[in-house]
Amino acid sequence: MSSEAPLWTPPNTEDIEALPVGEWWDAVSAPVPVADRALELLGDRSGAVIQDDTYGKCYWLIGIDTARSWCLRQVRVLTALTDEGTLLGVPPASWGAEHRTRWRIPLGRGRYLTDTHHLARALRQAVDEVLGPPPDGRQLCYRCQLPTDEPVIVAVEHSGSVAGATIYACPSHARTYPRDAVAEAGAMRRAFGRDKIR
Repeated sequence: MSSEAPLWTPPNTEDIEALPVGEWWDAVSAPVPVADRALELLGDRSGAVIQDDTYGKCYWLIGIDTARSWCLRQVRVLTALTDEGTLLGVPPASWGAEHRTRWRIPLGRGRYLTDTHHLARALRQAVDEVLGPPPDGRQLCYRCQLPTDEPVIVAVEHSGSVAGATIYACPSHARTYPRDAVAEAGAMRRAFGRDKIR
């Protein structure tokens, strides 16, 4: 994480502005539950983070071209591409929890870009703990009925005391699945068990 003053600051004070990724920084996005755990693991090593509750995502600002080869479930690296531009909605620096898109960790001296080595380790652990083990192969999304290379377990059907069928969703439909308290409790138990081992 850079301790220098940012070379860039949000350019407006009125509303969210779509800014090109790859000009001042690249960005890494993760679903909020994964980001929550990654932020716990990072502690004070995290740079500035934008949270967008409309889409359920958090975005870390990182150095340009420092994470192009990453491959983590439901984590996306936003960077400039040769044949098209990528934009990120950036809120004014003053926006906090009262807005759906806000600075979860405000931009400031010592809190600008996040070191990608620390971020990669934290996100790998957070993905494993929050999403559980990766499913084998492609699965059909319960909602769109299309195969996905990144299936998310959204529920496990139970019959008596035995687990039954596993229900999968593609990343875009995983947020909309009605919550299964048993599956969530199992994920929390797995995460708690890993913390006790470490």
